[in-house]
Amino acid sequence: MGKAAAGGAPRGFLGQAWAGAAATASGNGLARFAFVPLFPAMVAAGWVDGAEAGVLGAVTLLGSLIGTLGGRHVALRLPVPLLLDLGMGTILVSLLACAWNGGLWWLMPWRLLAGIGGGILMALAGPAAVAAAPADRRGMAGGIVVAGVGLGIAGGALAVPTFLTAGGVAGSWAGLAGLVGLLWIAARGSWPLATPDRAGGAAPAGGTLLIATYALHSAGMVPPMVYLADLAVRGHHLALGIGSLLWFAFGASGVAGGMLAGRLADRFGSRRVLIGLLVTQATALGLCMQPVTALIIPAAALAGFAAVGTTTVILALARDVAGPQATLLWVRCTAAFSVTQAGIGFLLAGVFAATGESHAVIFAIGTGFSLAALISARYL
Repeated sequence: MGKAAAGGAPRGFLGQAWAGAAATASGNGLARFAFVPLFPAMVAAGWVDGAEAGVLGAVTLLGSLIGTLGGRHVALRLPVPLLLDLGMGTILVSLLACAWNGGLWWLMPWRLLAGIGGGILMALAGPAAVAAAPADRRGMAGGIVVAGVGLGIAGGALAVPTFLTAGGVAGSWAGLAGLVGLLWIAARGSWPLATPDRAGGAAPAGGTLLIATYALHSAGMVPPMVYLADLAVRGHHLALGIGSLLWFAFGASGVAGGMLAGRLADRFGSRRVLIGLLVTQATALGLCMQPVTALIIPAAALAGFAAVGTTTVILALARDVAGPQATLLWVRCTAAFSVTQAGIGFLLAGVFAATGESHAVIFAIGTGFSLAALISARYL
């Protein structure tokens, strides 16, 4: 925790929050989500076919679940900065290993490891940075850390086309590892020190519906988080660079969603903002089902805004619903998110293969889950 300033408010919390943002940018934005613009490039280069690429995306989601569930428990025994270093190192190694084309069975364990590292960082960086901030600045600190996901997505979307041009798929994986290394060097001197609270006990009243809503939201977001660039490139026959630009729009809008959602919630109420975000999400996935290529652009931007904005608002709602048990509820919301995305990721990979790689079916399923989340949110 930062040193106490006059009046007892800790100093340095912004530096710790931005270090947390570097962690989420690496663990989610680069290690996990930079796979989206690489998906069609790997298929085109013959590293995997479309169904196998979908499996790799699902394996990464499974790894994220493992890291999320394990990270907070291990943090009760080991220092948080050490675990953040472990997460960054795990990601760096996994990305370097993916630079060799060893086929599906070589890539699967390394994508699993990338997900585990990202899950550890996501589970620890946010709560630790929020705990280091003054009470009246915790929303700001949490928003910065969550926005790191969008920053990583946007940065990866810009970098991947350059890496592909310079070194192909192998060079792209190595380049992403280099970016993670740079972020690690920049952040490790400011890692947050606070240990997340011990989570246990019964679910807070009203928490079950919030968990269910977040899980349904996460299920609806699997199609754009895995198949968006492939929809543009192989579904609409656009260039690989266009697919990356769409993913950049997703990430840049996610930064805006993370930064703005908290302020909107303070002004209009968290529940009303959550409903608006879920309407936005359902609209985005519906646009992805249309045959008009131009509609993919607003779909990508709307999906990114809804994805990161919803996470910010769920964090705020956890405080509203659970009060002193907010940490417990947030852990369970995050775990439900990871469990659902892992399961739906494998389900959609199977559906994608069984339907002859139909993007329309994949995004229709995502739209259905998004509408279910909207219905659930109305009863919060």
